[in-house]
Amino acid sequence: MLETKKIGNKIAVARKGINMSQAELAQQLFISPQAVGKWERGESMPDITTFNRLAEILGVDLNYFSGNFQSSVTNMSSNESLENQSAEMFTEINQPAGKAGKNLSWDMSKLNLVDSDFSGLKNLHEKFSSSNMQNCQFIGSEMSGLLLKNNNVDKCDFSNSDISKSHIQKSNLANNQFNNCTLKETEFTGSYIKNCDFTGADFTEAKFKSGGLEKNTVTDTLWNRTTFTDTYFVDIIFEGTLEECSFENCGFKKVKFLNATLINTFFKNNKKMKQVEFVDCKADKITYAFLKNNQANLTGITLLSE
Repeated sequence: MLETKKIGNKIAVARKGINMSQAELAQQLFISPQAVGKWERGESMPDITTFNRLAEILGVDLNYFSGNFQSSVTNMSSNESLENQSAEMFTEINQPAGKAGKNLSWDMSKLNLVDSDFSGLKNLHEKFSSSNMQNCQFIGSEMSGLLLKNNNVDKCDFSNSDISKSHIQKSNLANNQFNNCTLKETEFTGSYIKNCDFTGADFTEAKFKSGGLEKNTVTDTLWNRTTFTDTYFVDIIFEGTLEECSFENCGFKKVKFLNATLINTFFKNNKKMKQVEFVDCKADKITYAFLKNNQANLTGITLLSE
């Protein structure tokens, strides 16, 4: 079992070793400086997803935190066992209910899923919490109502899948494909999303809170009534139309709006808006007023005619 004080001391040593303050570390993790302070005092400890991101920021291996470090996901003993388990789950997911009408119950929580193919499957909305998923295929799958909590999802392909009305909490999503996905009404909370491709994705009424978006591709992406709260944006280009969206208490670094049309979009208490670049953009009067109040650089924005 991990000793919280020992872990906290190691976090503090590594942080100071790269001349980073608690506030700077907290900003990159999208948490409060007080949370980092609690870790370093041994009063609490990061979850497995945060450990992965923490190791990346501090430039250390996960084993640095403890010689006995074990992730909360279950390690499979071999590729063969992975394939067998995937095959069993495939059978259970697609098998019809029994004579009594009882549905089979399956749980994919706390698994290490590598090179598994779930493409085209339906009813993939059950339990995936605390799972490590790498190089998996979910192309054209029905995943509406999906729950991801404390997950690490890397190099997976969700293209053309329905992930609407889902909840993605405290998860790390990196290098994934979400081309032409439906993400309507999906809620992202405390999640870090990096190097993912959302080309053609639909984020209508999606909600992002207390997380980060970095170096993601959002070409031809639909932003309609999408809300961002306490979200940090890094190296992202917004294009197309943003209608009835909301940005509140957000931070921006290397963010550009290119050939974008902003309609009835709300900006409040955002940080570093002066650094946001607007190129050949259009906005209605109310959006223009919000941007001006946030001290945004309005060069590159023209008012839409009424």
